[in-house]
Amino acid sequence: MRIFLLLCLLALGNAKPYEPINVMDFMKNYDIMMADVGDDDDDNDDDDYDDEDESCPAGCHCSPRVVQCSDQGQISVPEKIPEDTVMLDLQNNDITEIKENDFKGLHKLYGLFLINNKISKIHPKAFRNMDHLRLLYLSYNLLTEIPANLPPNVVELRFHENKINRIQKDAFKGLRKLHVLELGANPLANSGIALGAFNGVSTLYVGLAEAKLTAIPKDLPSSITELSLDYNKISKVEIEDFIRYKNLQRLGLGFNQIKSVENGSFASTPNVREIHLDNNRLRKVPPSLNSLRYLQVIYLHGNKISSVGVNDFCPITPGAKKNLYTGISLFANPVKYWDIQPATFRCVSGRRGVQLGNFRRK
Repeated sequence: MRIFLLLCLLALGNAKPYEPINVMDFMKNYDIMMADVGDDDDDNDDDDYDDEDESCPAGCHCSPRVVQCSDQGQISVPEKIPEDTVMLDLQNNDITEIKENDFKGLHKLYGLFLINNKISKIHPKAFRNMDHLRLLYLSYNLLTEIPANLPPNVVELRFHENKINRIQKDAFKGLRKLHVLELGANPLANSGIALGAFNGVSTLYVGLAEAKLTAIPKDLPSSITELSLDYNKISKVEIEDFIRYKNLQRLGLGFNQIKSVENGSFASTPNVREIHLDNNRLRKVPPSLNSLRYLQVIYLHGNKISSVGVNDFCPITPGAKKNLYTGISLFANPVKYWDIQPATFRCVSGRRGVQLGNFRRK
């Protein structure tokens, strides 16, 4: 499982413009991933079939265990998809609905890519008996809510840029193996997240960037190690915001409207490595950063910080810092960098770890 996690997490980051997924890149690592998660299916049948074979759906391109039907103007899921299919690529089509029997018999399916269609409706039984499905990509569609009865063993689930404005209670119930949950670029407000929406989920990454959040959600999975909340309308950070997220290692809060960070807000995240607070409305360096022993990267550029204290980043006690900083950004702030004492950055790994620059008024 560790190899699979690494492959997933290397692909994470802030929301980016749409780019088609190369399904064959997933296939290169398929055998290693399947062995790593402990599946025992015998998928060693290497009998080739090509585009002209009767087993390949019309308009699709087929190779062993892979069916590619992207960019074909499909208005529905093709019929007669081979039952031994492991990867099914349906990107960039005009599919509007997923019906009950569209994936019937595809019990070996591992990756399903439905990105960039016009899907607004998914039948509650569409994913039944898909116990081997690990990757489900539904980004860039027209869904307004989370589909019911998602595959129980899915590991990576992406809904980026749909029209989801609510997440119902138990929306992800039973997804105990989920590690990546991308919900960014949806019109989702805090009031649209029902209490208990994430019951039973132990995901590592949650993406809620480019939504309509005005505060940090407090009922996300307690297991998360990475949380992306960039490009929202969050105005402040309070002590209770992160009490639930003790495992957090990377936090994205850039491009919000944050004016204040309450003292002790990050005390519940002692292992945090990276915090993005760039492009907000902060007037001072957030308090208690010097108590975060493992913090290595802090982005504060594009704020209204006018002064920096000698102990804002580094602990007073020598040796208390476990990891040196590799990145502190303070450029595009009205701070007079020549007034900052050199000792302020005594716990930075090198000169290139600090970015100051000049403040320019627009």
